Amino acid sequence: MSKRVLFVSNGHGEIAIADRIAQELRVLRPDTAIDHLPLVGESRSAIMGEVGPRRAMPSGGLLAMGNLRNIARDVGSGLLALTLTQRRFLKRARGRYDRVVAIGDVFALLMALGARAPVTYVGTAKSVRVAPYGLVERRVLRRADGVFVRDEATAARLREQDVDAQAPGNVIVDLFGGDDDARADAAAAGFAPMLAVFPGSRASSYRDARFLLEVVRAVARDRPGLGAVMSIAPLLDAATFATGFREDGWHIDERADAMIPFELRDGERVIARAWNGAIGPLLARAQLVVGQAGTANEAAAAAGVPVVAFELERDRKTTWYRMRQHGLLGDALAVLPGDPSRAAAELRALLDDAPRRAQMGAHGRARMGGPGGALAIARAIDERLR
Repeated sequence: MSKRVLFVSNGHGEIAIADRIAQELRVLRPDTAIDHLPLVGESRSAIMGEVGPRRAMPSGGLLAMGNLRNIARDVGSGLLALTLTQRRFLKRARGRYDRVVAIGDVFALLMALGARAPVTYVGTAKSVRVAPYGLVERRVLRRADGVFVRDEATAARLREQDVDAQAPGNVIVDLFGGDDDARADAAAAGFAPMLAVFPGSRASSYRDARFLLEVVRAVARDRPGLGAVMSIAPLLDAATFATGFREDGWHIDERADAMIPFELRDGERVIARAWNGAIGPLLARAQLVVGQAGTANEAAAAAGVPVVAFELERDRKTTWYRMRQHGLLGDALAVLPGDPSRAAAELRALLDDAPRRAQMGAHGRARMGGPGGALAIARAIDERLR
């Protein structure tokens, strides 16, 4: 008899993690029906069927660590009503699923428990390196019959606190591996060094991309070979990015290429290209990542590529979000000022410091660990379904 599994995710990066584990589970159990309730945002998955009420929120799910501004914006956009309807959906789903897999913070686990099915929990954000699980959170974790966290130090601490946690590998490491894409050669053509630009996957990414490319342009003006390839997240719109760049004085050359929809010129020189493909091929070619992303920045660190992010005063999430990311990635991440001229100066210095970039890359690999976490978690789910 075929089984039914429901994934419940709480964030944009968590959607990608859910999809990656579901891919491995599909290989292990081809006849399993796999559904997905994204508590935040939308997803497009070839593996999971989307179910339940869902809509995008202004914060993109960044509500942790007392971010009252984001909480207020989301509440004003209907967060409480959405949460209640999602909770009712999960209660109505009782008896429909053989297992629920919660991915994200403990709130995702609390919601998943409403389906009254055995629950596997995959924690993506918390770590003893930056924010350990608290007393109340640990009580909730004990209600899951499988707990997986991002690093062994966190798992060991939880086991000392009577939570049977495991850390078989950080799934983020598995997200952007796999086959290369030769079309990335065209995206990076003529750029030496090539920078990968990751503005992120939220609505704020359109604004952040303009700052990132402004810094790249300033650095490129005294480095004739330097260029950048900007990743466009799956649910974002290339035309909206291009409109913002035009407002900043860029010359935009549209291309009849779905993978590389446009180029950005400063005068006659092409300084950047947009990229609609997976980020793995960019990481294989990049010397440095310039990004305001969450999961993509961590994937870059896992690939051994140094990462630079910025403290943007206009976006107060950086006062805690970058602190958290820096705590997770350590010296693999450099957080630079949000002033364009100061940011450009420090980026130039980093590009001229090959030993530091090599050290950052090695530190990122060590912090993030090796691949295989998605398969290990899928195997554990498979065993419990048996």
